[in-house]
Amino acid sequence: MRISEIKAGVVGIGFIGVAHIEALRRLGVEVVGVVGSSPGRAKAKAESAGLPPVYDSVESLAADPQIDVVHVTSPNYAHADQVRTILDAGKHVVCEKPLALTSEDTADLVARAKDSGLVNAVCFNIRFYPANHQAMAMVTAGALGEPRFITGSYHQDWLLLETDWNWRLQVEEGGELRAVADIGSHWLDLTSFISGRRIVEVMADLHTLVPVRRHPAGPVETFAAVDDSDELIEEEMTSDDAAGILLRYEGGARGAVTISQVSAGQKNSVRYEIAGSESTVRWLSTEPEDLFIGHRGKANEVLSRDPAIYAPEAARLIAYPGGHVEGFPDTFRALFSQVYEDVSAGRPSDDPAYPTFADGHEVMLVTDAIANSHREQRWVSVQR
Repeated sequence: MRISEIKAGVVGIGFIGVAHIEALRRLGVEVVGVVGSSPGRAKAKAESAGLPPVYDSVESLAADPQIDVVHVTSPNYAHADQVRTILDAGKHVVCEKPLALTSEDTADLVARAKDSGLVNAVCFNIRFYPANHQAMAMVTAGALGEPRFITGSYHQDWLLLETDWNWRLQVEEGGELRAVADIGSHWLDLTSFISGRRIVEVMADLHTLVPVRRHPAGPVETFAAVDDSDELIEEEMTSDDAAGILLRYEGGARGAVTISQVSAGQKNSVRYEIAGSESTVRWLSTEPEDLFIGHRGKANEVLSRDPAIYAPEAARLIAYPGGHVEGFPDTFRALFSQVYEDVSAGRPSDDPAYPTFADGHEVMLVTDAIANSHREQRWVSVQR
């Protein structure tokens, strides 16, 4: 089946759901239907945003024989059951992170996906800035020597104020961890992907820096502003606004990361530095075109995104020539381009070029260890 013949459905039409739809359209994949939190709200959003027709439920979308693959971009608590429904209907699945709220559920989904023989992917899209695949290729080729020290951060400010609100702040919908699970999971996955090393132990210090929030009675879309003149409800917070985490990777590498959704002026800033025994590689998402390469005995380098000089595994993700900036929306297109090669073939490849349910389960095991470390105030091993 050619990619242009594949038909997709999308569950969830908030900020990220629309990003999925736009990326699929760029690939030439027809999105034939969507599901929202309620048929009424979904139809209104679909009409205003030019989205595909609305289905009444995930079940009806999954049961439609014309649909080949379904993207799940709904609130976190719904992922596991929705993915099961889609797999049972024989459809390939792309799920937003987290894959589920518990490692028991993620393990179950890994097993179900394996038994089904269907393509399964988790949307760790930050991997798909081409510079990050270039960094991975360099580590794999030994250009850095042995990775020793892996550091960085993921900082935002969209939950800085006590009136900032979203379903992610509600434990029953977003889960026990918030900043760590929402954005920290991207950084944890990214550095393991680039370094080729899993995280084996963690020491975590989590912070709830805005202990009480005031919010409207109804839903608030991600990154939307709240009108402070509305009648607001006060609610005590328990999930993390920010965190500092020490890390031990396979092979002896050490690491440290800070995570925050309350850092004023940081809209969406991901940073990592991998210091090896010979060289260092560093990247910042707000300057996504450039990869810093540090040396001891010669001049440092800045490698700009260019398919003519990138490694093949990075160059294949690039849609525009060097000097034509690609950013956040392009990461979805790049990720889905790899997923849909396998959808086109009808099954997962032996070594998928995209994060699978197994990767989603791996990050869940790490964040479980982070939650346990904070509770117990000690180093905790990742249980596999």
